[in-house]
Amino acid sequence: RVAELERAAGGERRSARHERNLDDARLAVLVDTLTQAAAGVRAELALPATHLRPADAVAGGLTSAAPGAGRAIDDAIALEQVLRAPGTHLIVDGYNVSKSGYPDLDLAGQRRRLVAALAALAARTRAEVTVAFDGVVAAAPRGAGGRPPRGVRVRFSAGEPADDLIRRLFAAEPAGRVVVVVTSDAAIVSDVRAAGRVSAPAAILLAVLA
Repeated sequence: RVAELERAAGGERRSARHERNLDDARLAVLVDTLTQAAAGVRAELALPATHLRPADAVAGGLTSAAPGAGRAIDDAIALEQVLRAPGTHLIVDGYNVSKSGYPDLDLAGQRRRLVAALAALAARTRAEVTVAFDGVVAAAPRGAGGRPPRGVRVRFSAGEPADDLIRRLFAAEPAGRVVVVVTSDAAIVSDVRAAGRVSAPAAILLAVLA
């Protein structure tokens, strides 16, 4: 009787492994199909290989964005989940976040602290991260070993308010891409929502970074 039970259990395990292998094979085929389809579309459109992102090219006038009904995130767990979605771009109102999160530091210290925390977040979530600060270009914040933190694009709004730079950053993104703008500035939040993007207050990002 024991031997029969052991044989039955062994058969069930083999069947379960077989089903898992089939599921893995189906998933691999699906991923390969999507990859090939994307490569085909890229070839058909003759898109060049490039590391340039829309936020890298923001300059000059306001880029138009498709209007829509954006939404707000008011929960740290929900924010991190959104940031883990493939292709998400996080845009941060630098001093709006740093002044509320690190008021005991001077501005340079706030920048360093925030950019370092954002670099860790970028590594954890794989999100594209851009942080905008008011003023002229300052020395780039440095991480461990004196190197600039990886994964964070730092922009200064020389000659314009950071609010306008932030608006141009999210307006430059294609419709359909998940763009999250973190700020507690009501005017920016209103524009973010009107553009169909996602907004989150500074306190929620600080909770994620803690």
